[in-house]
Amino acid sequence: MKWVPMGARCANGCHECQRTTRTPGTLALLAPLAPLAPVAPVLLYSLAVKRLRVGVLYGGRSGEHEVSLASAAAVFANLDRTRYEPVPIRIEKDGRWALADRAPTAVSAAEVIEHARLEAARPSRGGREVHFMARPSAETILSIDRRPSHAEEGQAVVTGLNLEVIFPVLHGPYGEDGTIQGLLELANVPYVGAGVLASAVGMDKGVMKVLFKAAGLPVCPYQVIFRHDWQQGRDALAADLERSLGYPMFVKPANLGSSVGISKAKTRAGLLEAMDLAGAFDRKIVIEAAVPEPREIECAVLGNDAPQASVPGEVVPSREFYDYEAKYIDDGSKIIIPAEIGPRTAADIQRLSVAAFKAIDCAGMARVDFLLSPDTIFVNEVNTIPGFTTISMYSKLWAASGVEYPVLLDRLIALALERHAEKQQLRTSLT
Repeated sequence: MKWVPMGARCANGCHECQRTTRTPGTLALLAPLAPLAPVAPVLLYSLAVKRLRVGVLYGGRSGEHEVSLASAAAVFANLDRTRYEPVPIRIEKDGRWALADRAPTAVSAAEVIEHARLEAARPSRGGREVHFMARPSAETILSIDRRPSHAEEGQAVVTGLNLEVIFPVLHGPYGEDGTIQGLLELANVPYVGAGVLASAVGMDKGVMKVLFKAAGLPVCPYQVIFRHDWQQGRDALAADLERSLGYPMFVKPANLGSSVGISKAKTRAGLLEAMDLAGAFDRKIVIEAAVPEPREIECAVLGNDAPQASVPGEVVPSREFYDYEAKYIDDGSKIIIPAEIGPRTAADIQRLSVAAFKAIDCAGMARVDFLLSPDTIFVNEVNTIPGFTTISMYSKLWAASGVEYPVLLDRLIALALERHAEKQQLRTSLT
């Protein structure tokens, strides 16, 4: 292998491989940041002259791989090139990391999913192999180009690349669940979004509900059953669910998003089928009592220690509930922003959104989902890396609240730098 030193270019002269040392003044970046107003925030924000090199991490090993591609495409399309130098880092479905030859293009999630189905038999796209440095280092990632060059046939070129901040756009397990966040913590690199704990809790619907109840937040009746226990005593557990929750009930994998593996069970036969489906995706299954006549309300949260909530919005699904197909495939679902609810209910939704955000010790961003019955608000779940296209609920809620998508990216990156700078002040030794 051949090592390309700092400041040099790889054999192919690639722009992404060029290593330059840039250490922006974090406080200088954060100083111009004006606080957000509670409902209609106006963001006045500008970065320093130096561009930040932002590693956009997308793809992943989860069932939400295709949704991540669409989210990442929107991020690349809207990052201000005068402020940022985005670097596309793609995680393939088999877990391989690659420095993508080109960034994903801005298409809808439905188009990405359909394209993935058509291309399933083809090998994954090329790109230079990437290895992340799981320790503090001047080179955040090592890029390995094993393709033969004109000068040196058959030799690999290894290049160190420094990234000043990471923007994970990963949905689901192995990306949104604290695993990637732990790796980024080991590397001591600033990154957008929730930390290890909040990411893990935000992915595990069972643990999340425990913390919600401890914080005094309203949650609908539920039970958690492990796949092993279900396989050992299906009939007894089904009977217990029928007594305690009643039909209909929702059956969900505890650690998955985008409504993957979720079913609405109305009969014993439907319950057995739903449990088997959820168990195929996770060893832990959450079963919830269905809320009567529910309206699905969502609210976006942005911030670190002083988070703020957007105006609430409502999802009117094209199907019986907002499943994967309704979210990403068909176009019959409707989004109403702001939600047609009274001002007192809207204020309660915003207050509960911030409370749920704080209950799991979240940071950066989250979308909080609610079920609204005629007389009760139930906190359903927190999504720490929600769908992030320009037409996703999270970004649309903030646009309706006065923060357009490019400015939202600025704010999230600034919050990542702010949180990282605060962590650097912590003592790591008694001497």
